[in-house]
Amino acid sequence: MDVRRRLPPKPARPSPALGKPPSPPPASAAPAGGASVQASDALPLPIRYTNVLFSALFMVSIYFLMSQWREKIRSSTALHVLTLSELSAIVGLAASLIYLISFFGIAYVQSFISSHDDDDDFLLAAPEAAPCSLLSAGDAPEKMPVLSDDDNEELVHAVVAGKVPSYSLESKLGDCRRAAGIRREALRRITGRAMDGLPLDGFDYASILGQCCEMPIGYVQLPVGVAGPLLLDGREYFLPMATTEGCLVASTNRGCKAIAESGGGSSLVLKDAMTRAPAVRFATAKRAAELKFFLEDPNNFETLSVVFNRSSRFARFQRIQCSLAGRNLYMRFSCSTGDAMGMNMVSKGVQNVLDYLQNDFPDMDVISISGNFCSDKKPAAVNWIEGRGKSVVCEATIKEEVVKKVLKTTVPALVELNMLKNLAGSAVAGAMGGFNAHASNIVTAIFIATGQDPAQNVESSHCITMMEAVNDGKDLHISVTMPSIEVGTIGGGTQLASQAACLDLLGVKGASKESPGANAKLLASIVAGAVLAGELSLMAALAAGQLVKSHMKYNRSSKDIFNSAS
Repeated sequence: MDVRRRLPPKPARPSPALGKPPSPPPASAAPAGGASVQASDALPLPIRYTNVLFSALFMVSIYFLMSQWREKIRSSTALHVLTLSELSAIVGLAASLIYLISFFGIAYVQSFISSHDDDDDFLLAAPEAAPCSLLSAGDAPEKMPVLSDDDNEELVHAVVAGKVPSYSLESKLGDCRRAAGIRREALRRITGRAMDGLPLDGFDYASILGQCCEMPIGYVQLPVGVAGPLLLDGREYFLPMATTEGCLVASTNRGCKAIAESGGGSSLVLKDAMTRAPAVRFATAKRAAELKFFLEDPNNFETLSVVFNRSSRFARFQRIQCSLAGRNLYMRFSCSTGDAMGMNMVSKGVQNVLDYLQNDFPDMDVISISGNFCSDKKPAAVNWIEGRGKSVVCEATIKEEVVKKVLKTTVPALVELNMLKNLAGSAVAGAMGGFNAHASNIVTAIFIATGQDPAQNVESSHCITMMEAVNDGKDLHISVTMPSIEVGTIGGGTQLASQAACLDLLGVKGASKESPGANAKLLASIVAGAVLAGELSLMAALAAGQLVKSHMKYNRSSKDIFNSAS
């Protein structure tokens, strides 16, 4: 009996004759493929070195055995009589062959299958919106390598009249820039709004199709400032910050200076686990509890891991936490996801487990792949307590002379302000993870600059800022603890040119070849270090009464003031 899923029905897959190839898998997911347990997992070496080792073993074994058997044929020796060296060569050949087939063969087959499976269930784009780079002349329904103004005008009229769906322009034209222009002109005629300030040219629309944005009509310009250097864990980082708030970059820069002049800060990644929590329902609460006990039984961990890890070479199942609400069961899966932020990766792993569970629990009714126990893009105590993504703590000891010289305040004033504002004040407000001055400011600015999901600043900005007087009350110890920083260095918006450049500035662009997941962890530590600098500077401004003065200087446009006065 199949599991009953209350999910949107999968759209019919268009035929090649219509020129609408299926959507590609989500960019944030790691490359599919590989068995759940690979040969490379057993060696304490990076994958590329492991591949070279087994490839060399395969070639050497083949060469040795062929040489030996040739000599036996010449000397009329029985081939089945084997020496110890020949037995070793056969074992080496078998081991290397198993590894190479496991790593490359299954990876190829699964990646091929993955391109035709349920990946588009996790995409919001219409199936017609295929990447322009994948369209060929044979696939396109209308072969239009060059379109005249009359052709464009005809298409604009068709879109306005509703005869041609706006979302299908890319697949029909095979030109993402032209499709955006036609869509924009159609929107102008429908709404009567010119949108003159929204730029159209100068952007690679093919790079966003199918993974970042649907039905584009232009792009928004956002200034990117740089703060730093931030001296963190013995290395310097210049922080790209995309923001329209005056003082933010300057204030963070001041905090970086104070940290650097005091010897730098240090950070530690406490946990790395992306989560997804499906919601299922049974006929009775007893039956739901039976599944809860099954999932949380340590004896079933290995089986669940094998099933879950089939989704990706990088997804690694860590734990599951269940919560019961009557006959409804919420299962919070946690797994590491390499250098990807990992939402699609963990969702695919969860789907594998749900499909597996239907054998023993055929009466399980899957309500949703996400039941909000994850919890994604919403303030939730579970993220504040258990963590989601990267859990990071960052600290620094600011010298007394730096507090006075750079921050223009005193250590006792900062300690008292932090207690009354960030701790007591947030408690009075009933804050959820908001025991800080403005962590979300820095998190969001770096998220936008580096291609992260800006909506995840909700849980990524969970932060408690602590300040204490140390060294006989002379110096200031400051720390930020952030349990839910959700970042990745591959997939999603990280592959766009501007965002990739900002990641490259930080030295974390793409996937880590030496240690999968290292770049994403480093980015999370940098975000926490930037928050540390931002917290330090803003709290100093508040303690010294500089906040209003600085914002009047840096965050007010004289042009706007003049226009208002006139």
